Amino acid sequence: MIEGLGAMETETSKLTSSSNFIKNIVAEDLKSGREKTIVTRFPPEPNGYLHIGHAKAICINFELADEFGGKTNLRFDDTNPVKEDMEYVDGILNDIRWLGYEWDLLRFASEYFEMNYERAVYLIKQGKAYVDDQSAEEMRAMRGTLNEPGKDSPYRTRSIEENLDLFTRMRAGEFKDGERVLRAKIDMASPNINLRDPALYRIKHASHHQTGDTWCIYPMYDYSHPLGDAIEGVTHSLCSLEYEDHRPLYDWVVRECAMENTPHQYEFARLNVTNTVTSKRKLKLLVDGGAVDGWDDPRMPTIAGLRRKGYTPESIRNFCREIGVAKGYSIVDEKMLEHFIREDLKLKAPRMMAVLNPLKVVITNYPEGKTEWLEAENNIENPEMGNRSVPFSREIYIERDDFMEVPPSKYYRLFPGNEVRLKNAYFIKCVEAVKDEEGNVIELHCTYDEETKSGSGFTGRKVKGTIHWVDAAHAIPAEFRLYEPILLDETGEVLATDGEEVEDALGESADVNVGGAAGEDKSYLSKVNPLSLVVLNGFVEPEMKLAKANDKFQLFRHGYFNVDSKDSTEGHLVINRIVSLKSSFDSKK
Repeated sequence: MIEGLGAMETETSKLTSSSNFIKNIVAEDLKSGREKTIVTRFPPEPNGYLHIGHAKAICINFELADEFGGKTNLRFDDTNPVKEDMEYVDGILNDIRWLGYEWDLLRFASEYFEMNYERAVYLIKQGKAYVDDQSAEEMRAMRGTLNEPGKDSPYRTRSIEENLDLFTRMRAGEFKDGERVLRAKIDMASPNINLRDPALYRIKHASHHQTGDTWCIYPMYDYSHPLGDAIEGVTHSLCSLEYEDHRPLYDWVVRECAMENTPHQYEFARLNVTNTVTSKRKLKLLVDGGAVDGWDDPRMPTIAGLRRKGYTPESIRNFCREIGVAKGYSIVDEKMLEHFIREDLKLKAPRMMAVLNPLKVVITNYPEGKTEWLEAENNIENPEMGNRSVPFSREIYIERDDFMEVPPSKYYRLFPGNEVRLKNAYFIKCVEAVKDEEGNVIELHCTYDEETKSGSGFTGRKVKGTIHWVDAAHAIPAEFRLYEPILLDETGEVLATDGEEVEDALGESADVNVGGAAGEDKSYLSKVNPLSLVVLNGFVEPEMKLAKANDKFQLFRHGYFNVDSKDSTEGHLVINRIVSLKSSFDSKK
């Protein structure tokens, strides 16, 4: 029984063990003296739980800083109180630590609200920002398109004194939500839409999880984020490619706000995995719509969901290191992630027998009342895990699909008159199939050959089939949960950015399309796979009676399983299948 938490030093690969373009940039910056030390940051918005895509960003930021003797800050970009919650803050802290990382500095963007406000006042005084009274619809209409320049707001020429007065009154709470915004004064004709006078502040009369009701105006992500990096002395601000078009605005904010430190933004390709949605908004739809039982549902691609399903931090870290750091868009096959959990568990997980869909077998010539204890290896590939004793008596359970009354050609399991080997036990031959009134097979009567005991040195006849079993008298009832992709689509949807808080100057973001129409949401929920969770009730061998939450096993022929940390109790064993045994992924390609 294992927890799956090994030392990071034992892992065979590092994300930073081979060169990548970001690593080369860092190395050159240190060599040239541009930077004396490296500071990276991981900046999640606490509006949901972290998912597998975030795991890549975490690995890149923490391990890059570690390799070059630098530091990594954890900063919650909590600038939108309507969507954020302390539940998500706590979940994110737990996930990062579980993955095996520890930050050097923990901060909230909300700690900088006063500094953000002071810098906004500075921009107004420099003639670089103004208060706009237009509605969201009016601003959107005047913003232009990718092919047409925008038009100046009629309020763009307000005096510095009037803008300072209005902005002060915005902070004082005189205006309603959406009635006014503070916009940067850059260039409404810029080919980069992000530079067409983006919003810096909006009015939201909402209580904040950190600052309470102190504020009723909140900074936009594109304004607050670069200031946070500069305040903390971040040298390399690493983010996904969706932010590449936002980099000129990032640099503008740092420069025009006259920040002492100048961080530099670099973008890498986000992680896209087949059959996996990495949009927090879409994942929240699954939670709120009742399609899953929470953010930690094992069908969810969240770190919490993967942990509950049975993935280990080592497997996730090695997966992220293997996919590397690049600029080009790509989709990673989910089989690659499954490969790394198999690799991590194959020498760690004890191998047990379990029957998920039981069919009772009575061995008619075995002595009644007798129980013998047979020796079985805990892991044939790792002899150091030793052996265990498995009970065997007159009545056992086998898998229902290990018997067929009329078998096809080359079927080597049980059928009337056929003989198979019970793993670690004896040969048995099917004599009779007992049926109920409806003709369903409910029990098998078999005989066994005492001379064929496993390990006895028997060298007589051979059989082609070997099946697993569980002794009926000592079997422990268990609930088995088998998972398939949550969506019916097989194309691996890539539906939104990791940074859905790339904020909306105009109500809905015109910079990053995150969808959101009610009809779209309903359609999305209709894609949920009704067979994404299959529950079977069967039995495990008695060795698993003491299994604890997150103990992991390889169940003979079925795959790797994890004891559920949420629903499994002392009297009700719940086991999640992490992954099947077979894989088509070739790690050498």
